[in-house]
Amino acid sequence: MPLYEYRCRSCDTVFEERRPMAASNEPATCPQGHPDARRVLSVFMTGATRSPGASPAPVMAGGGGGCCGGSCGCG
Repeated sequence: MPLYEYRCRSCDTVFEERRPMAASNEPATCPQGHPDARRVLSVFMTGATRSPGASPAPVMAGGGGGCCGGSCGCG
């Protein structure tokens, strides 16, 4: 079951809740009992960005270029 992030409109509390995809946009009840929390867009780190001044990630030699860059030997 997916994990969704919600923000309460009454107390501004942000919390997570596991629920079926079909119920993801339905209002949720926050931990303080307010029934008017709405789903928010969750942000997570993908590793695709880097900090200013940071060195680029090292390139692995000998990769085959498959779905994972060849590190598993698929490409």
